[in-house]
Amino acid sequence: MNNKICVVTGSRAEYGLLRWVIEGIRGSDVLDLQIIVTGMHLSPEFGLTYREIEFDGFAIDRKVEMLLSSDTPVGVTKSMGLAMQGFADALDSLQPNLVLILGDRYEIFAAASAAMIARIPVAHLHGGEITEAAFDESIRHSITKMSHLHFVAAEEYRQRVIQMGEDPAIVFLVGGLGIDNILNLPRIDRASLELSLDFKFGEKNLLITFHPVTLEHCTAADQMHELLGVLGALEDTNFIFTMPNADTGGRILFEMIEEFVAHHPNAKAFTSLGQLRYLSTIAQVDGVIGNSSSGLIEVPSLNKGTINIGNRQRGRLKAKSVIDCEPTRDCISAALEILYSKDFQTNLSCVRNPYGEGGASLKVVDVLEKYEFTGSVVKTFYDLPVCIKQS
Repeated sequence: MNNKICVVTGSRAEYGLLRWVIEGIRGSDVLDLQIIVTGMHLSPEFGLTYREIEFDGFAIDRKVEMLLSSDTPVGVTKSMGLAMQGFADALDSLQPNLVLILGDRYEIFAAASAAMIARIPVAHLHGGEITEAAFDESIRHSITKMSHLHFVAAEEYRQRVIQMGEDPAIVFLVGGLGIDNILNLPRIDRASLELSLDFKFGEKNLLITFHPVTLEHCTAADQMHELLGVLGALEDTNFIFTMPNADTGGRILFEMIEEFVAHHPNAKAFTSLGQLRYLSTIAQVDGVIGNSSSGLIEVPSLNKGTINIGNRQRGRLKAKSVIDCEPTRDCISAALEILYSKDFQTNLSCVRNPYGEGGASLKVVDVLEKYEFTGSVVKTFYDLPVCIKQS
């Protein structure tokens, strides 16, 4: 009997990273695929992106509603509670041998918690990373302690997971999953992409993807105000915005982007581009601006520059194509000057991505196929060797 691997996904970006792992599980002779969708996938406000999963030919086994009707702390916390109830029922019905989850969002925390209580092993992707200005970091590390297999994107992250007491034998360095999309998806040519987006690229083009900084009070709108002030003053530049995730304080950013687009005919916003159009757009623009992890993990592999604003990604490994800047008009303007400088653009072709060269998805599936499903979820805390200094 094959082992049932239940993949949980709650957002468009997360599914994009999981895409080829899901494909590998479906094609395995020793694994059976189950899929649970939740969160933004089921929200009309965020584009009902579960349909992209179905369009790719995957069957969805369960939908866990969590009512993302509020982005206040109280609303998000209540959504987590609803999600945990839904996952309890879904996992009880599906009876998987292992739950596979990625990252650090609150709906994924609910899935991991439900699996832990149900005594179902958890495999966690992209653990060990640091994002100091978002509560994602605490969620990510909490999920690490609830997990029984770990797939990390860099050696530094592997060491950090081990530092948290996880046995090195169950921590696997596979690289960044997003790079597999770059290698596996043939990108859309410029003319076809313009037709698909109903958008004409100009002399200069920028992609903006900006999310709330969830551990800082009242900064999301202020930071977006500074960014839009800089963008509005640029000449001969067209803008494509991807809308923020369903995080605390995200709706005010929605409103600000919509107002900017309404007054700038050279700008357009999308709730969801989908992975193919997203990567194809990156290939056509001059650079990516915002605070998304994609700007650090995937964009360098497309030989494009990233302007990383503020502290949301503080602590992550960064390629030399990433320009860090404070969320002020002067700093963002200075970063744009660097982005468009001749030396910076020339060096982009030589950038090395610290998240690897691809193949992470195949490595994950290979480990899952060889994993011994004992049914036990008991773990032993792994203590690091103690170095005793001689006096």
